[in-house]
Amino acid sequence: MTNESADGKGRPTPKRKDAEQARKQGLAPTGDKKADRKAERLRQNEARFSARTGLLRGDEKYFPAKDRGPVRKAARNYVDSRRTVGEFFVPMAFIVILSGMFHNDKIRNLMTTAWLFMLILLILDCIFIGVRVHAVTKLDHPEKSDRKGLTFYAIMRGLQIRKFRIPPATVKAGGRPIEPKN
Repeated sequence: MTNESADGKGRPTPKRKDAEQARKQGLAPTGDKKADRKAERLRQNEARFSARTGLLRGDEKYFPAKDRGPVRKAARNYVDSRRTVGEFFVPMAFIVILSGMFHNDKIRNLMTTAWLFMLILLILDCIFIGVRVHAVTKLDHPEKSDRKGLTFYAIMRGLQIRKFRIPPATVKAGGRPIEPKN
């Protein structure tokens, strides 16, 4: 009697004693504490690097728990499919700070007015994102526990500059999918 099947792993399952021995052998210290620490640090760095590259590639198994699931993906896709005021808020804030260095009252008044206008637009856009994401996801995912915290998640994603969003956007502004890079 063999343990192989048409879609099996192609080898018999190891005995428990052998599996435990192999596992313990991989964890056994070599006796040199410095070399053990160096090897452990190297393993941890490789694991972090692979997790980071997986996250930046958009591989969902590397996502943090707050970003996993179809409901969060739908919210991300909704926010990423449109331009938001939040994307332009940080560059605008930088311009306002730089304009404070000018000693011209007209420029200061203009930038203060622009800053207030931008702040009002940002608040309205956040409200719009929250209402729309709630409405869009409520149709596909009627379970209220699935949508817990989703509005805040979508608003915070909308406030980030598109280039720096993690996980990265999978749709362009306008709704077209982004082709993966090779």
